[in-house]
Amino acid sequence: MCPVTEPPQPQPTSSAAVSARLGNGKLLIVGLRCGRIGNRLTLFANLVAYAAEHGHRLVNVTFHSYAELFETTRRDIYCRYPVPKQQSWLDRVPGVARTIRKTRIFVHIIRRVSLLNEKLPLFGRRVVTLREKPGQPVILLETPEVQAQIREARVVLVYGWVFRAPEAMRRQAEKVRAYFRPIAECERASSEAVVSLRKESEVVIGVHIRQGDYRQWRKGSRFFTMPHYAAWMRELADQLPGRRVSFLVCSDEPRRPEEFPGLSVGFGPGSAMGDLYALANCDYILGPVSSYSQWASFYGNKPLYQLNDSKDRLDLGKFRVSYLDVVPR
Repeated sequence: MCPVTEPPQPQPTSSAAVSARLGNGKLLIVGLRCGRIGNRLTLFANLVAYAAEHGHRLVNVTFHSYAELFETTRRDIYCRYPVPKQQSWLDRVPGVARTIRKTRIFVHIIRRVSLLNEKLPLFGRRVVTLREKPGQPVILLETPEVQAQIREARVVLVYGWVFRAPEAMRRQAEKVRAYFRPIAECERASSEAVVSLRKESEVVIGVHIRQGDYRQWRKGSRFFTMPHYAAWMRELADQLPGRRVSFLVCSDEPRRPEEFPGLSVGFGPGSAMGDLYALANCDYILGPVSSYSQWASFYGNKPLYQLNDSKDRLDLGKFRVSYLDVVPR
């Protein structure tokens, strides 16, 4: 007798795979440059997670300022997700991509197209502009309202930076982290800054000090003096009795060891990118409310506490990994 074989069982299929197979995926295009590296990474990451979750494609030329710092975007003039299998001709011709990034011509064109399409929807429901309204705290891409707005669209122009996809971010976190791996030079510099501290310590706490623009932002409510930071650092060290604790300080202004008396302190590489990924290599992260430290927490999968007030009292039990769902206010 021939052996009886069981028929193959259907394998679970993700919504992204279904969308890709049926051709239901949309093209998401970022239409507005938003702030500096922390803001742009936060928006980009949420859209990557959303695209991965639903089988969409993504183009983000507003990321040109930082594209050369990441493995996935440095050779792609369109900064696409998923990562393309081959380069466009614009990337293959020497000097063309660099010139386009420098002039920001793509950014200007897409920005104007996004606004024009909102006023004059020449393509009907096939092209939709999702625009952030003044004062709008957050726009959740996964809500029924947004889904209804873009259901029939083939192209979605995303204009603003408060767009978030919290559920997708949690489910697609590893894909997002893999996409935003820095180039080897940045990765090495950020790692070495923390490795040197680990030679003498069991716990390394990253401290993001942001004073420059925070002197004026929100009337200085998030500006904290160096004695404040030093006191918070001692407060954390006291919560780890019997363990050698060091602090990696990353600041937007030059700092000196003398500003942290009685504490074991090292400093980040000194560049915005190097400091950001050095913080991600620490065991805990502390800093004022900012998308910068949120990104470090998310990428490194490390607990974060964001300071809201000079009277804050710290508890390591309240540190949480950020999934970039909270818009800094």
